Amino acid sequence: MTPNPVEAVVIGASAGAVQALLEILPALPETYPLPILIVVHIPPDRASALPDLFAARCRLPVKEAEDKEIALPGVVYFAPADYHLLVESGGSLALSVDDPVNYSRPAIDVLFESAADAFGAALAGIVLTGANHDGAAGLKAIAEAGGLAIVEDPASAASAALPAAALAACPTAMVLDLPGILDIMQRLTSHE
Repeated sequence: MTPNPVEAVVIGASAGAVQALLEILPALPETYPLPILIVVHIPPDRASALPDLFAARCRLPVKEAEDKEIALPGVVYFAPADYHLLVESGGSLALSVDDPVNYSRPAIDVLFESAADAFGAALAGIVLTGANHDGAAGLKAIAEAGGLAIVEDPASAASAALPAAALAACPTAMVLDLPGILDIMQRLTSHE
């Protein structure tokens, strides 16, 4: 496991994200004690349907992240369409319209790198399925800050490019299938 208590979880995904997240988020108990911050690559020209889709299926509250709100324990936050989601020191969230990173806004790297700065070793970062490399540099930043780096097994991912890129950038990451990722997310919160 990780020697440090985890205070937050960040997840990044692209192609195949909805199906992967549907295997993880609805299975988390309503008592899950960590904030979960998620970037999924979505079209910039319309509101994201992800918060409503997952709110109807999850025991945890699910919402779109808002600028300057504090990330609360046990809440799932999705980055809104066409905004980068960042974590500031102290755990408050920020939205940005800075230029796209890796052709994406929101970009996984932006969330992961800012969360690594804010939480350091008390962060778990998870890279799921995706068709590009956005998230690879961010996962490396999490590992370098002492956080826990987790990658969906490219062999079982709907789209292997992103997990493979994340592993190339962060070869020390744990490689797990979706049930394994769910299991580790639940074990992050136990104090054994």
